[in-house]
Amino acid sequence: MIIKKVNKFFGDNHAVKNVSFEVNKPQMIGIIGRSGAGKSTLLRIINRLTDATDGSIEIEGQNILDLKSKEKRSWQRNCAMIFQQFNLVPRLDVLTNVILGRLNYQGSFRASLKMFSRDERADALILLNNLGMANTALQRAETLSGGQQQRVAICRALMQNPKMILADEPIASLDPMNARMVMESLRKIHDEKNLTVISNLHTLDTAKTYCDRIIGMKDGEIVFDDLPEKLSDKLAREIYGAEADEAFEPQVTSTELKTKKKINGDVEKEFATA
Repeated sequence: MIIKKVNKFFGDNHAVKNVSFEVNKPQMIGIIGRSGAGKSTLLRIINRLTDATDGSIEIEGQNILDLKSKEKRSWQRNCAMIFQQFNLVPRLDVLTNVILGRLNYQGSFRASLKMFSRDERADALILLNNLGMANTALQRAETLSGGQQQRVAICRALMQNPKMILADEPIASLDPMNARMVMESLRKIHDEKNLTVISNLHTLDTAKTYCDRIIGMKDGEIVFDDLPEKLSDKLAREIYGAEADEAFEPQVTSTELKTKKKINGDVEKEFATA
């Protein structure tokens, strides 16, 4: 994916300013910044939920900002979106909510009647099992905790068979334990399915723990794009501004994942110097 000079205006508000970056291989990318920095708008532009004012986003030589109707829906199927609010149907059971990820394949009429195939049900159960949620399959979504609902939303996104996952503040409303489980689920998807996952994250420690690359945004612009260990506390505080103290609060994160990332980083350095 090649993003070139993407801009978005809302009236006089220049929400996204000349944003450019490339993703040349599957990565776990965290986008950080204070509220109003342009993070959510950028993800919505990539997913085509919001139109850019100008610029281009090239995928396999095609500018997805030019896509219309059927081709646009096809891209949105390939670029799954996970929201802070979960966006599940509260009164439907978990299994049905997950299968609704196939809505672009099956049509809304068939989905409304729960006319799902055996394969669709099996695929949904496998996804739920992989994220430790199979035992909730027949529960109504509204009976689940926030963390559980977000994992169901992740399963629904995976039912699209996407090529990329975008997550817009997926842990903002969760307690530390559920936040950790959701982030570990996203990391597992990246590692096992070799998918690019781009996630807006408010807490710096979370981004440094789970992401291979951090993009820092301030006032609509990218002001940092590099490895997590290269982001200094000083620059991070400049990125977050008045929200720095909140963003620097430690989170409950996976020690095992931190160790794994350190080992992988040491191996890469060893090969680089060999």
